[in-house]
Amino acid sequence: LAVPAFRRLLAVRLGGQFTDGVFQAALAGSVLFNPDRQATPTAIAFAAAVLVLPYSLVGPFAGVLLDRWSRRTVIVWSNLIRAGLVLPLAALIFFGSEGPLFLVSTLLVIGLGRLLLSGLSAATPHVVSDERLVTANAVAGTAGSVAYSLGLGCALLLLQTVFPAGDTGYAAIALLAPVGYLISAALARFSFARLELGPDQVLPHRPGVGGEAAAVVLGMAAGVRHLGRARGAAYAMAAQAGFRVLFGALALAMLLLYRNRFAGDDLDGAPTQLGFVFAAGAAGVLLAAAVTPPVARRIGGWRWVTGLLAAVAVALPVFGLPFDPLLLVMVVGVVNVAGHGIKIVVDTMVQHECADAFRGRVFAVNDTTFNLAYVLGMVGVARFLPDDGRSPVLLGVAAAGYACLAIGYAVAAGRWASDAGDDIALSKTVVPAAER
Repeated sequence: LAVPAFRRLLAVRLGGQFTDGVFQAALAGSVLFNPDRQATPTAIAFAAAVLVLPYSLVGPFAGVLLDRWSRRTVIVWSNLIRAGLVLPLAALIFFGSEGPLFLVSTLLVIGLGRLLLSGLSAATPHVVSDERLVTANAVAGTAGSVAYSLGLGCALLLLQTVFPAGDTGYAAIALLAPVGYLISAALARFSFARLELGPDQVLPHRPGVGGEAAAVVLGMAAGVRHLGRARGAAYAMAAQAGFRVLFGALALAMLLLYRNRFAGDDLDGAPTQLGFVFAAGAAGVLLAAAVTPPVARRIGGWRWVTGLLAAVAVALPVFGLPFDPLLLVMVVGVVNVAGHGIKIVVDTMVQHECADAFRGRVFAVNDTTFNLAYVLGMVGVARFLPDDGRSPVLLGVAAAGYACLAIGYAVAAGRWASDAGDDIALSKTVVPAAER
């Protein structure tokens, strides 16, 4: 935080993610907690798939844009376009319309948000020194997650005190989002020069649609080959993907438990109960950010990831099987400590091992895998979950899955660390000097 450029980049992130929380609270309330709409496991999983999959499939191509265009420009225009798209979305929420226009607009807003976060991650090495990347990722990721949770909380508070319940109130909440997106765009535009956030080497422009398409394909192939040489980052990304598959399944069960089991017929109280879940998640993120940098430096990032996976494997059956709301909040805290701790390590490994010219593509691939794995977990378990979300079998399978992930990652990453002579640090640069 003593670095002015990092503070400015963090302000851009906080403005965008706080607004994401407000906007997505309006979406979730209008769809999930409306008593006139059904919320079966399949319906929720389908909604998640529809929102995330389209961007996940084109995410790697978006990464090429981050390595071809000014990242400041991408951040500014992503926020400006989102501000414009939210206006018709608010009108659709007000009239209770969830047709194709609602779907397409929501896809674009969320997709642009993912592109923006990838651009911010790729830009971080331009504002802090290499030895501070671990702490910078911890601070940025944590502050962004907390800002998102605060946005959700503020939206909930407004619904309880200022705006009426129902579509009118959710539409009013959505109308607040353009203000936040415009502020975030202005901060990025006036805080950085056009090329200050990278990329350092802009790929040559190829005229014509065919030339651009070929550049994208060739660029992605080069990005995948580059990641293949950064084995530490690749192993960590694979472990994170496995974590997210199981996390998606557990998230679906949690939503169903709080909507259909704990709330009963009083859906108005369900968002309030879920507020405690989000608070536990935010606390877990804060704790992960506080302990990950010093612990990872002391014992090694791969050992820390292994320990986090093992901790989740133990916490799920111990605190989850009673299916008590209070104990489930504790499970959420543990899972969020693990998820955010793993993300800090993964982001740092990618930043260390991947050359700047490829960093945008690798982060976009990582973001795509991150979201695709989450949806895969939701969709895969939807058919087998009861409508109230109570499934001891799911908890047992998830605990066993996290245990297997911990063992498999420890073997693969431990062998890599030994070969690379990187047993303690998160990751040392293994990219040849000429390529960097």
